[in-house]
Amino acid sequence: MRRRKAQEKDILADPKFNSKIVAKFINMVMLEGKKAVAEKLVYSAFEIAQKHLNEQDMLKVFYKALDNVRPRLEVKPRRVGGATYQVPVEVRQERGTSIALRWIRDFAQSKKGKPMQQKIAEEIISAYKGEGSAIKKRDDTHKMAESNKAYAHFRW
Repeated sequence: MRRRKAQEKDILADPKFNSKIVAKFINMVMLEGKKAVAEKLVYSAFEIAQKHLNEQDMLKVFYKALDNVRPRLEVKPRRVGGATYQVPVEVRQERGTSIALRWIRDFAQSKKGKPMQQKIAEEIISAYKGEGSAIKKRDDTHKMAESNKAYAHFRW
């Protein structure tokens, strides 16, 4: 059991948008330490999404997509007297953002037959519009929390 809380690493903001959340997304997309490749993927995905949506500020589009995907509730297993209950808990802002980024990346990776920047752009566009796989995952998470609302008193 961990006694100390892990220290949060402070990441530098990305060079183009000067945003830590975009830098975090680039780090999540990065494979085998190839950050330049990940930056190219993310920035070109932003350009594709910007052309498709005819929006000027891509950062606002990205933040709106993240806010649409971010879960407000999740369930955590809690063991009480030999039984394991799925207890609904609220999600902190930072955790919700990282979950949303992870869902967007994972659902983009799971698509087949297109370049990665196109898949990321499509996932961001669908999240911005309030549809797509990441939104469905968020809704499923919320439904699970809602259906286990009776066990909320086991919260710790």
